[in-house]
This record gives sequence, C-alpha cells and structure tokens, in this order.
Amino acid sequence: MNYCSACGQPVIQQVPEGDSRLRYVCPSCHTVHYQNPNVVAGVLATWGSQVLLCRRAIEPRRGFWTLPAGFMENGETLDQAARRETVEEACARVKDMALYQLFDLPHINQVHVFFRAQLADLDVAIGAESLEVRLFEEHEIPWQALAFRTVARTLECYYRDRTGQHFPIGHEYVPPMNLASSST
Repeated sequence: MNYCSACGQPVIQQVPEGDSRLRYVCPSCHTVHYQNPNVVAGVLATWGSQVLLCRRAIEPRRGFWTLPAGFMENGETLDQAARRETVEEACARVKDMALYQLFDLPHINQVHVFFRAQLADLDVAIGAESLEVRLFEEHEIPWQALAFRTVARTLECYYRDRTGQHFPIGHEYVPPMNLASSST
C-alpha cells in the first residue's frame, strides 16, 4: 500500500498505539489501514457416489480441476458465498449443506472453508470461470491435476469419512510449500 484510501496521502508502516502489529498508517489523517485474510468458500457437491469438479478457465492453475469455490464477497455469509460460487462455476444448485473442512493458509493470507452438499439436480453446466464441469467417481478423480492442496485434502477427507458415513468438521493448517512443489 502506498497511499491512504481516506485522504490520498502517502502512508507509512508503524505499530499504532495500543496495537502489536506493523500496519499501514496515514500520518496525515491518522487512518490505520488493517489488512486481513481473504476467505475462500466452496462446496464438495455430490450426486450419489459422484463428486462435482470444475476445470479452471482462469489463473491461478488454469486447466486444473477444483471444487467450486472462490472468494467471499462483502455482505454475504459463508453459506451464500459457497452457493454463489457453485452457481457461477458449475451452474449447479445444492441442498443439505453442512460445514466440512477449514484450512488456515497464513502464508498467503487466506482461509479456505468447504461445505459438503448434495446436488439438487443434474442441471449442471460450464460456468464463466470453468472450461469443463464433470461428475467423478472416486477412482476417476484426477489427483495429479487438482488445482490446490486444500481441494485434494478435502477430497481425501471425504473419501475417508464416507466409508463410515461420519463427517466431522476438519480444521488444518496448510504450511507453505517449497518452490519445487505445486501451488496451494
């Protein structure tokens, strides 16, 4: 950040009084600019034994497969964000949503939240951010072509939990990867 969004003057970095973290502060109008993590909300949508995946039409990881997910917007709940992303990416409607997996990714200032849900019907189609939308059986999942570690981990947990039909809410820290590894 270079300039204050309140008055347009250059900002500096300092620890404001009563705070313990370095922040962007405007020395002119004294506005403290807080920067907080972005929330990604998504859905692991199923139809019987199949899981809905979308092949990304946008960067990052264009051409790789993912669960429908994206950044939460201001003014929405997690549930609303996850449903919206599912419609935007797969033109799909879901029902019976339940919170399922949470991932902390502090190295990229993100939190990923995935719900489990059932497709309301088979009326799915390619959305604006997808190249392809498809239902996969477990043995068909393109594990090496998944876009993000959190998507792979959500699918791993789902297939583990599905055998006993017990789906506890998971919460995991995702550490940074070295440069030789794939993207988060």
